[in-house]
Amino acid sequence: MKYLNIIKTMTMAHGPSGFEENVREQIKEYLAGKAEFTQDNLGSLICKKEGTSSSPKIMIAGHMDEIGFMVNSITKNGYVKFIPLGGWRDQVLLAQKVIIKTKNGDVTGIIGSVPPHVLSAKDKNKVVEKKDMFIDVGAKDREEAQDIMGILPGDPIVPDSTFHVLGEKKIMAKAIDNRVGCCLFMNLIEELWGKVHNNTVYGVGTVQEEVGLRGAGTSAHIIKPDICLTIDVTIATDMPGLEKEEPEIKLGNGPVLTLADATVIGNRKLRNFVIDTAKGKNLPLQFNTMMGGGTDGGAIHKTGPGVPTVVLSIPTRYIHSHYSIFDYDDYETALQLLLSLVKGLDQKTVDSIKNPL
Repeated sequence: MKYLNIIKTMTMAHGPSGFEENVREQIKEYLAGKAEFTQDNLGSLICKKEGTSSSPKIMIAGHMDEIGFMVNSITKNGYVKFIPLGGWRDQVLLAQKVIIKTKNGDVTGIIGSVPPHVLSAKDKNKVVEKKDMFIDVGAKDREEAQDIMGILPGDPIVPDSTFHVLGEKKIMAKAIDNRVGCCLFMNLIEELWGKVHNNTVYGVGTVQEEVGLRGAGTSAHIIKPDICLTIDVTIATDMPGLEKEEPEIKLGNGPVLTLADATVIGNRKLRNFVIDTAKGKNLPLQFNTMMGGGTDGGAIHKTGPGVPTVVLSIPTRYIHSHYSIFDYDDYETALQLLLSLVKGLDQKTVDSIKNPL
């Protein structure tokens, strides 16, 4: 698994929405000497890889942020109250370890709530809401938590998770959403080094996708791309309870072309170009719609006069939790597809895609 180490490094990095600086530095270190770096004012990292022509400009977007939390307050007894950064289901939070990123370093804690043993029969059957949870860091009072541990309101909080390879090629880690998108544009730029491509590629690690696609809009405003390939994850349905879903999205059956989601309808001509390219290279490609969520493409495609955009995703289980799972083969297939797409997006092809007639 050629790219396993960078996937591990990137998923283990801490970078909840609004606090992506550690992830940004990992990208810059990996692509040093292979890309020209700039940033927008929110912190999105733009990695420019020039080809034989300055145009067309191809934007490959993958968001750097992961879902996390922020310290809201500290009780007089030293418990940390928090708010979510991104979409967390209440059911996945209790008894999970987290790390609070403080001015004094990392502080480990566990998410707790009132024990079920002391709840009424009625309340035992209710899902505990985030507002009723807290983080126990072992402090005896507010002063110890603040003055000794260094915990302050506004500090970011991330899942305390590890990295695993399950079976032969299943990867289990936190922040797969969407560090795999960042890894893909990083490896794309790496693979393009020294190769001919008649365009200029902008690999972009966007910020704050999980809280409103914010860095996607600001970075696209700087680049003014001609084409955007948004890279993200999507929900795999090859698990109990989703067997009857259509279309079925399976791990190991290739990347997914999202035809429409809640924020963007994929450009038809660009969609056809992706399908034809995958077919020509004999690469597997799955299809889905996801009307219950969105991606950075939702902000990018509305930039300036409009940007033809499609979303390519890695099928993933258990997103928006402490751990998710994807298949490494889907990653390599997605990278091969991206390489073929970029090599084929010359000026003539892009002009044809952008022409609405």
